[in-house]
Amino acid sequence: MAEYRMYFIGQDGQFFKAEQLLFADDSAAIKAAERFVDRHDVELWQANRKIAKFDAKPEKAALS
Repeated sequence: MAEYRMYFIGQDGQFFKAEQLLFADDSAAIKAAERFVDRHDVELWQANRKIAKFDAKPEKAALS
């Protein structure tokens, strides 16, 4: 198992929260991180290696 971190990014572009997670590989970590994306962008890292960035989902009100 490898240690990954998900960083939640505020509208100001700054990290405001981090979650430490353990996964077997990058693929499993990516699938899990995708489920956390909501109103904020999320970056997935393993040590100093950026795995992926997920953009925030648009708010329902913005879709109307």
